[in-house]
Amino acid sequence: AFAGRSKAGNSSAINTLTGNSKLARISKTPVRTQLLNFFSIDEQRRLVDLPGYGFAKVPLAVKNEWQKHLDEYLSERQSLRGLVLLMDIRHPLQPFDTVLLDWAARSAMPVHVLLTKADKLTYGAGKTALLQTQKVMIAKKGLQATAQLFSSHNGQGLDDLRQHLDNWLLAEE
Repeated sequence: AFAGRSKAGNSSAINTLTGNSKLARISKTPVRTQLLNFFSIDEQRRLVDLPGYGFAKVPLAVKNEWQKHLDEYLSERQSLRGLVLLMDIRHPLQPFDTVLLDWAARSAMPVHVLLTKADKLTYGAGKTALLQTQKVMIAKKGLQATAQLFSSHNGQGLDDLRQHLDNWLLAEE
């Protein structure tokens, strides 16, 4: 499952990963993904685009309904192999990102963090952001997490992401 703040690049990452620029809808308006969107890889495996969080200009009742569905999906979906948590490299580890990392630690759910939009920073600044994020993740007891730099714009980190997902998705076979 792919989760992240609105405008962190969830849909762009899925499109880059699959090589299909029209698979997950991308909009300049935040919070266009409002449902759990399932994308079949084959008969047995799927990617899931979860609703973005953070910028929703919707009634509180709608936000609460999204939260309920997200909680149910993450807690009860037995086929879920891991959570890809996307964070804009310029604004990593926002409060809800930390909430998801804490949930993953408690639930023993593997997490792979994509620091998206890595092309927006210099190489050194990107590496610094990555190291700071890894330091926070290491401090969380029980968290099984990895992190990497990623850019949908120029494909940076795409091979690493594919390898990581293959490890998760092939673990059952």
